[in-house]
Amino acid sequence: MNKPVKLILPNGLRVIAAENRQTPYITVNTLYDIGSRDEDPARTGFAHLFEHLMFGGSVNIPHYDIEAEKAGASNNAFTTYDFTNYYITVPAANLDTALWLESDRMLQLIFSEERLDVQRKVVCEEYKQRYLNQPYGDAFMLLMSLCYTVHPYRWPVIGKELSHIETATLDDVRSFFFRYYAPNNAIVVLSGNADVQTLTSKAGEWFSSVPSREIALRNIPPEPLQNKRRELTVERPVPANSIYIAYKMSKRKNKAFYSANLISDMLTRGNSSRLYRSLVSEKKIFNDIHSFVTATIDNGLLVISGQLPDGISFAAAEEAVNEQLNLLVSQGTEERELKKVINQNETELLQLLTNNTEYAVNLAFYELLGDAAMLFTEADRYRSVTAGEIKSTAQELFQSSVCSVLNYKKIIESK
Repeated sequence: MNKPVKLILPNGLRVIAAENRQTPYITVNTLYDIGSRDEDPARTGFAHLFEHLMFGGSVNIPHYDIEAEKAGASNNAFTTYDFTNYYITVPAANLDTALWLESDRMLQLIFSEERLDVQRKVVCEEYKQRYLNQPYGDAFMLLMSLCYTVHPYRWPVIGKELSHIETATLDDVRSFFFRYYAPNNAIVVLSGNADVQTLTSKAGEWFSSVPSREIALRNIPPEPLQNKRRELTVERPVPANSIYIAYKMSKRKNKAFYSANLISDMLTRGNSSRLYRSLVSEKKIFNDIHSFVTATIDNGLLVISGQLPDGISFAAAEEAVNEQLNLLVSQGTEERELKKVINQNETELLQLLTNNTEYAVNLAFYELLGDAAMLFTEADRYRSVTAGEIKSTAQELFQSSVCSVLNYKKIIESK
């Protein structure tokens, strides 16, 4: 797979072109630098609402899905705290159709009460199903609002309250679109079975006429330093008690991110990982246990969560986790363990490079971070992490006096 070529169109659109002759397809990935962190606290959920509205038709293409289907396309989208991403994959011969679809909805959507009402109902139903009507559905929402008191990561991507979407007006969504959906606030990646000259030329042909716009200034309040432990206990009709423990960590671009991500893998990745082996297999303190990093552009979290067997208290579970974390803090890691998790991450990166759509998505993300070419040196950054850095990062992370703990307690029905 050849290294990509980058150009910036006169309207500010960043275009990344990557030739990949190992696939008969081309993926067009469009990333907009707008996520839920950019929303007004009184009007949340708009970034995710637009993920749906963008499939509702644009100024010259009333029915996006019909035209995409004619071209044999597969497409999807997702919204995060930090950005919104759309991708469409077509047979290489139908590249023009994909670019027509993407450039036209960047130009302007069809704004109508009928289309807004349809997507408003879809999003509200999704909110209910995902967060309100399934076991543990609101756990991460509660945890984030416990960890963040000021920063907009404190509300979920789908929105803080249903009412914010239910009361969204046509003027609201039109204003949001023209504040954030613009070539000078986007990154377009074209990856697949064509040479880079063709890809860049076609991108210019279709996107150059889309006018740049005045993008709303980003003014995100920084999260104050957490100086005490936070704890919340809720009761829900769930099958088992669960605990969620969150520790503040660095931004995605910070060097310490790589150490923290490797630490998370050491803790719970696979049956031989530290927490799984000790607390699930041997001591039976947890039924299962997981950890992950949020990998957000602003300061993120390392989260440890697990379900508890009957008879194990939240306090006992947290103490058992702390014992294991303290071993890492005091003793660090051995080279064998470190090499194992580095190799696992390198394998994932290699697999990513062989999937053309995933490749396009990640080129856009790394360009958002600063440079698409960073994708090709990501494995080097993991390989450069030392055992000493693992230990020092663990010492910075795992301070039980300033962590945030959510105790998710099952309701015991009276007989």
